Amino acid sequence: MSNIEIHVENVSKQFRGVVALDNVSMRFNTGNLYGVIGPAGAGKTTLFRIMLDLMRANSGTVLYRENGRQIRFHNIAEHIAYMPQSQSLYADLSVDEHLDFFRKLYGISDADFARKKDELVRLARLGDFLDRPAGKLSGGMYKKLGLICALLRSPQIMLLDEPTNGIDPISRREFWGLLHDSVAQGILVLMSTAYMDEAERCSGVVLMERGHVLAAGAPDALLERYNSHNFDDLFIRRGGIVR
Repeated sequence: MSNIEIHVENVSKQFRGVVALDNVSMRFNTGNLYGVIGPAGAGKTTLFRIMLDLMRANSGTVLYRENGRQIRFHNIAEHIAYMPQSQSLYADLSVDEHLDFFRKLYGISDADFARKKDELVRLARLGDFLDRPAGKLSGGMYKKLGLICALLRSPQIMLLDEPTNGIDPISRREFWGLLHDSVAQGILVLMSTAYMDEAERCSGVVLMERGHVLAAGAPDALLERYNSHNFDDLFIRRGGIVR
């Protein structure tokens, strides 16, 4: 698998005079799980949409590099999986029907599909629910289904917008297990979250508030640098507002 880097350089975005992103810069590298962390209105979704070329920045650039060489977005786009914050599955399709739908969408061969399906269903613990419609899944099961549908295409990059929002603690733990398994396979994983306690589960953290980067780096190094006991404390120390 290729070594992929994403460079976000001095990106700004405004909506009718409201600043969503203010000159933000950050870098992401293959084999790591990054958390873009901040409350609602921090700019996380806007950042992801710009990275996915779904929205244009007012200024700044997003650069993709493969094995040290800059590449155009359209050359990497088919290797990116995106899981939006809003519900994106079909309520009346079962777990099994969703997997088959994405198999056809991604053009996966029958042999590869059988292997990937068995592995992903086992990891997500959805084997007993293959016939259940997505609309009748619990919140945690729904999110895990969305994730394994994204993983079917064997992406090199995954962008997940608040995937653990609103799910129970056990499902969150299982979901994180799936994320770390993905990183172990060499996938670059970026996820946004409003949960400060999830920061310490990441390889790298970007802490955001109202379009600004408050801090970025490895979790342990950030806590030590800012003499903080946890990321709630660090967020406040860096000027974040608790809502």
